[in-house]
Amino acid sequence: MTYRVIGIMSGSSLDGLDIAFIEFNESGGKWAYEILHAACLPYSDEWVQKLASATSLSAYEYLLLHAAYGKYIGERVNEFIGQYALEHRVQLISSHGHTTFHAPELGMTAQLGDGAAIAAATQINVVSDLRALDVAFGGQGAPIVPIGEKLLLPEYDFYLNLGGIANIAYMTEAGYVAYDICPANRVLNMIIEKEGQKFDEGGRLAASGNIDHGLLSRLKAFAYYDKPYPKSLANDFGTTEIFPLIESTKRAPADALRTYVEHIAMQVVSSIQKDTNLPAGPGKLLVTGGGGFNHFLIQRLSQLLSAINIEVVLPDEMLINYKEALVMGLIGVLRWREEYNVISTVTGAKRASIGGAVWIGQEG
Repeated sequence: MTYRVIGIMSGSSLDGLDIAFIEFNESGGKWAYEILHAACLPYSDEWVQKLASATSLSAYEYLLLHAAYGKYIGERVNEFIGQYALEHRVQLISSHGHTTFHAPELGMTAQLGDGAAIAAATQINVVSDLRALDVAFGGQGAPIVPIGEKLLLPEYDFYLNLGGIANIAYMTEAGYVAYDICPANRVLNMIIEKEGQKFDEGGRLAASGNIDHGLLSRLKAFAYYDKPYPKSLANDFGTTEIFPLIESTKRAPADALRTYVEHIAMQVVSSIQKDTNLPAGPGKLLVTGGGGFNHFLIQRLSQLLSAINIEVVLPDEMLINYKEALVMGLIGVLRWREEYNVISTVTGAKRASIGGAVWIGQEG
């Protein structure tokens, strides 16, 4: 069976809206894919401000933004379809939206981007609200990407995504597990903004800095790192707890970046080593997300992981950039097929679920 789908992702780093047009093929339970076209559409300063400040809005203003952002996504999808001449080729849109509130312990998660507005703007069927049912079943609602890694990329032992938040997935004797490790690109980008840059290209400034070992120890002391999985992070952990701690040291941006790169790398290694059921190796760790282009961070990861016989693998740029949009597309297809699309051993839910709200935008 063949499905031609647009997957959409907005990450916590607020660098833009990722849109990918993918062809999925399923035969006998085996899945294959090809990303035919993809683009990251940068947010205007106005939209960055709107999304970043969404949690401070009144309920009424928040719902207005939810509808407006859904319309915005739909309009960007229409432009994408026009740019690549995809008219009448897209069967389904699967949109993650932009996470704002995330309190799974209270049974709630919220992503901006009204699926109904996307369906109305594009007149294409839409799947949205991908995390809500898992949270309702007692899960973390995150990470949800592992279903795609399991079905589309089975040749690796570990899967690390370095986005606004770093998260990892792997198989243990108890089953497939995944969880958020620590804030990543969002914090690195906030540090480099003091230098008038949006990101530390290649990790060059970080590579020139020195580690503040006192700060490194204080970063390691956050209680989240000692919690067992399943666990997940809200976006504001990085912005309201991690970043203010870094700022309080008044270190030069190069030193702050160098220290935080080391923190990310150490937390990744620690996360792998904590699970005593993991094989000793050799193993392969697939890295995707914008952090895959931070050469210095990848270098530090490779150096630390080589000591425990794990090889860091960087795929082609299309997969590095658009793996999450790719998986959102797959999650939408599975929802359309009424098949499980969230793994309960990953999220801690009482059972696996078929998550996502369906909006019929297509006429007739």
